[in-house]
Amino acid sequence: MFNWTPTQRNVASACFASWMLDAFDFFILVFVLSDLADNFRTNIPHVSLAIMLTLAVRPLGALLFGRLAEKYGRRLILILMLNIICFTVFELLSAWSPTLGTFFVFRIIYGIAMGGVWGVASSLAMETIPDRSRGLMSGIFQAGYPSGYLLASICYGLFYTLVGWRGMFLIGALPILLLPFIYFKVPESPVWLAARERKESVALMPLIRSHWKLCLYLVILMCCFNFFSHGTQDLYPTFLKVQHQFDPHTVSLIAIAYNIAAMLGGILFGALSEKIGRKKAIILASALALPVLPLWAFSSGSLMVGIGAFLMQFMVQGAWGVIPGYLTELVPANARAVLPGFVYQLGNLLASVNATLQSTVAQNHNGDYGLALALVAGTVAILICIITYFGRETRGVTISGQSAG
Repeated sequence: MFNWTPTQRNVASACFASWMLDAFDFFILVFVLSDLADNFRTNIPHVSLAIMLTLAVRPLGALLFGRLAEKYGRRLILILMLNIICFTVFELLSAWSPTLGTFFVFRIIYGIAMGGVWGVASSLAMETIPDRSRGLMSGIFQAGYPSGYLLASICYGLFYTLVGWRGMFLIGALPILLLPFIYFKVPESPVWLAARERKESVALMPLIRSHWKLCLYLVILMCCFNFFSHGTQDLYPTFLKVQHQFDPHTVSLIAIAYNIAAMLGGILFGALSEKIGRKKAIILASALALPVLPLWAFSSGSLMVGIGAFLMQFMVQGAWGVIPGYLTELVPANARAVLPGFVYQLGNLLASVNATLQSTVAQNHNGDYGLALALVAGTVAILICIITYFGRETRGVTISGQSAG
């Protein structure tokens, strides 16, 4: 990392920040589910449909923005209103929702815009940094997700009592501040520029038809991964507020702690994957989540709950830290902006029922959110280990054609 050029560092910073601010906007919602339920006079399972709808439409954004990025370039699509400005605007509009139905509509459009960020930003990052640093960059990039959650946690702890749930969505305008940096400091992907010179085909359907087994494998894998992350994150603040009756300050502190752990885990296991391989790093992190489950979901007291949350997110995002690099290495070169993001978001679509599923299970078991959280997390941790075992190892694949020196 210290041998990267200034341009490579700028690209890494911009891609990390794009994913971080995208996640920040998304996670504002998970802190105010109970407030939305009170405001619109309904229950948490009903309001949690907003999470499901946001996740369900993200494949549309991944396909739309990914195709544009393959055709016109990574940087251009990342900078224009088509992406960052769009999800910022609809995050702001969420604050002025007069009805729950209107709120759902805004979250759907926001979800489409949000869906395009991961694939475009990850391909730009992976195609720009040195090949031997890809595992580390994968972990750094994916750490943007818990960093966004961390930022939302801090804002919730500092500002919620002052601005309320509507004000939290207004704070979601922060991503707009990233645009000048990308415009002036981030160049186009060198791999995309080289492919344009060679006039490589970017037709998607022929690629999917010729690699349908790989695509199916990746969608199933990403479905499990999205259940792993959303199943341990989206309802956890609600679990802390409703089941444990923790105040906003305590909820914020615990969320800050487990998101710091998530960042560390993603970077550690991402870097570790350069030494032991992508598959072993994913399986190791996922397997280590299993013995943490009792402490994470069934302990009592803020200290023990906080320790459990810290360890769980270290493992969950540790496994996730390998994914940006792993998906980029698995797919064909002329589909890196669209296919990784598309299969990732299709997995999100299949896992979009998670919040509603978990809140319904909890409601049917006397409000036991811990049980609902543990059932999902434990099941998918085992499935990820099994599915990853049968995948292909990709450590050492050349993308950028650059060395780490």
